[in-house]
Amino acid sequence: MSTGHVKAEPKSASAAGPVDVHVGNRIRLRRTLMGLSQEKLGEALGLTFQQIQKYERGANRVGASRLYDLARVLDVPIGFFFDDMQDAAPKTAPAPIQPSVTTGFAETQATFGGPPRKVVQPPRLFDLPADEAALFSRRETVDLVRSYYRIPDPSVRKRMLDLIRSLGPAEE
Repeated sequence: MSTGHVKAEPKSASAAGPVDVHVGNRIRLRRTLMGLSQEKLGEALGLTFQQIQKYERGANRVGASRLYDLARVLDVPIGFFFDDMQDAAPKTAPAPIQPSVTTGFAETQATFGGPPRKVVQPPRLFDLPADEAALFSRRETVDLVRSYYRIPDPSVRKRMLDLIRSLGPAEE
């Protein structure tokens, strides 16, 4: 006899989480900056556009080999997908243990009993306040970046960048 209550399934270790949503957002950002549709990206990877949608929403996790393929097709280093991750990482995630400089047995054992070592975060690619980070999802920004990369001569691109910088306020 049913009581009408549905027991919630526990979230499996393989279920997608905030990191997957962040990686998916970075996939979408790069895909749109390159002017690729979900279908075109899927074709390049041998996937359906629905699978690309699931990755971009963070509904499905991206495995290591698929992330490698995405980095190759989207022409970015793998680290690109994890840039600006501090905001997306769960607050309770354990810090990775740094290996000891010495590798003797006694030194290795000592790393198991002490507190985790402080992890030094690498510099962020885009160190922007949250409101500025939203600029990357605006159509105008995407159009500007696409147009910039359509300039075939790198020296002309550099001069355009210098011009744009000169039109804005001086950097701090």
